[in-house]
Amino acid sequence: MAVSQPPADRAGTTARTKRLIALIVAIALAPVVLSYLAYYLWPRDARVNYGELLAHAQLGTLHGTAADGTPFDAEALSGRWLVIQEATLACERACRDALFATRQARTIQNAERERVVRMLVLPAGAPIPDLRAEHPDLVVVRADPLPALPRGADRLYLVDPLRNFVLAWPLQPDIKALAKDLTRLLRASSIG
Repeated sequence: MAVSQPPADRAGTTARTKRLIALIVAIALAPVVLSYLAYYLWPRDARVNYGELLAHAQLGTLHGTAADGTPFDAEALSGRWLVIQEATLACERACRDALFATRQARTIQNAERERVVRMLVLPAGAPIPDLRAEHPDLVVVRADPLPALPRGADRLYLVDPLRNFVLAWPLQPDIKALAKDLTRLLRASSIG
C-alpha cells in the first residue's frame, strides 16, 4: 500500500518548483533584458573610428597642374584611396605637420601603403613648395577651382576608389589613430 504525502508537503514542493521555474526563466531572459538596457541607456559617444564619417559627398572633377608643370587629372588616380589636404598659398608649419602625419600613417600600412595616395592641393598660381626630399610619394597639384570639401579646408580627407569622401580628420591628427582608420578601411575593402 502506497503512503500518500500530506497536502502540506505537496504545496511546499509546488512552491519550490515554481520558484525554480521562475529562476530559470529569469536566467534565460537576463541577457536579453541587459542587452536592451545597454543599447538604449549606455552612452554612445564611444566609436571605433577616429575620423568623422562623411555621408553622400563625392569628389568632383579635379583638373590642374602637377608639380612638374604637366596637366593633372584626378582620373589618373582612380582606383586608389586618396588622402587629400588643401593648403593655402604657402605650405606653412601646420601644413607640413599634417603632411608628416599622413606620411607616417601611410608608412604604417606596410604592404598596403601602395593603395593609398597622398595629395596636396594648392590654389592655381601658388608656388609649389619643395617637398620632394621629405615626401617623395606626395602628389602636389595646383587646381582652379579647388574642389568643394565637405568640412572646409582645415581638414584632411579620405576619398575611396569610387571617388566618395569617407572620412575627415583634423589638420593636426593623432598619427596612430589616423593609421588605425586606414588599416581598418584597407582591410575591409577589396577595392583600390
